[in-house]
Amino acid sequence: MSIHITPLSPALGAQISGVDLSRDLTSAERDAIERALLEHQVLFFRDQPVTPQQQARFAAHFGDLHIHPIYPNVPEQPEVLILDTAVTDVRDNAIWHTDVTFLPTPALGAVLSAKQLPAYGGDTLWASGIAAFEALSAPMRSLLDGLTATHDFTRSFPLERFGSTPEDLARWEETRRKNPPLSHPVVRTHPVSGRKALFVNDGFTTRINELEPAESEAILKMLFAHATRPEFTIRWRWQENDVAMWDNRVTQHYAVDDYRPQRRVMHRATILGDAPF
Repeated sequence: MSIHITPLSPALGAQISGVDLSRDLTSAERDAIERALLEHQVLFFRDQPVTPQQQARFAAHFGDLHIHPIYPNVPEQPEVLILDTAVTDVRDNAIWHTDVTFLPTPALGAVLSAKQLPAYGGDTLWASGIAAFEALSAPMRSLLDGLTATHDFTRSFPLERFGSTPEDLARWEETRRKNPPLSHPVVRTHPVSGRKALFVNDGFTTRINELEPAESEAILKMLFAHATRPEFTIRWRWQENDVAMWDNRVTQHYAVDDYRPQRRVMHRATILGDAPF
């Protein structure tokens, strides 16, 4: 095994070389990647022209895979969703968010593969919830730890954008029925490392339950801004066939929507996780 890890920033991010994601991983490779993910939170692999089947197989080394209720998927590999700006409105990705926190067991992580890119633009940023939490003052950490927040599917998938046809409306209504608003801790403990991280995001979090509405609005506004300070983030400039993998339990990300009318096509496999605590 010749895996090499190059850290990219103090808060999070590392580039991984010396592994071919198109073939099945050895147990040593799988374990090395998992250790790197725990330490660096988001990993980048250059020049990995994987098929959807290979992408799903790689992601499945780390857990069961999710089938997204709204986005289209690869027909022969439904666990791989398609983010294609020529087909789907993906503006909900151009906001700081943590994937599928509207689920009782949000994603452990995700594997994103760049298939078609604009000539320029279309970068993605990630932010470390661990770095953000640890940078808060002790009184603020004490206030937040133990609070819960509501996460709502409709905040990023509003009916007016995802119910335009009868088929879309039926899919949206069924997803809404299966995914009512639910609560997660404001501060999440990583189930493996034990480190604490902010676990609220502008994509799905609507309020802090234990606070009065005005208090909740003010605290969330502060946390959304604090969590995405530049020193807690990394920005990745994609090349075709790049693959990124991130720990969704302790990060947020933002796909910069600055390349229209150019086209951007990405494939994502999402790894199911466990209930936050």
